[in-house]
Amino acid sequence: MAKKILVIDDVKSELDLISHYLEQAGYVVTGIENGLEVFDKVKADRPDVIVTDLVMPDITGLELCRKLKKDPDTADIPVVACTTKSRNMDKSWAKKQGVVGYVVKPCTADQLVEAVRFAIL
Repeated sequence: MAKKILVIDDVKSELDLISHYLEQAGYVVTGIENGLEVFDKVKADRPDVIVTDLVMPDITGLELCRKLKKDPDTADIPVVACTTKSRNMDKSWAKKQGVVGYVVKPCTADQLVEAVRFAIL
């Protein structure tokens, strides 16, 4: 059975591209543009991995990750960041917040899929 990926990005074109990369790799992808919808979506249809942008208006990807990691029902869902933030400090801070994979935009399909595959292991 194909793994389910939830993708969160407030920029529709980025959301569509990331979703396309993952669908082409055989994943079942659900995309949402508002990070605040994540919690209801996760409860309704638990994903195997969450791929999120870090820079979003309503809730940042790191805030989202912290909330997921604090909840025992969602703490074990791996989170992969797909973001324009490329500094080592950003990557380090994201890992401290529970992010298991980090991909810098623009990225290739291979880079993104590799990060997701690693997160599923």
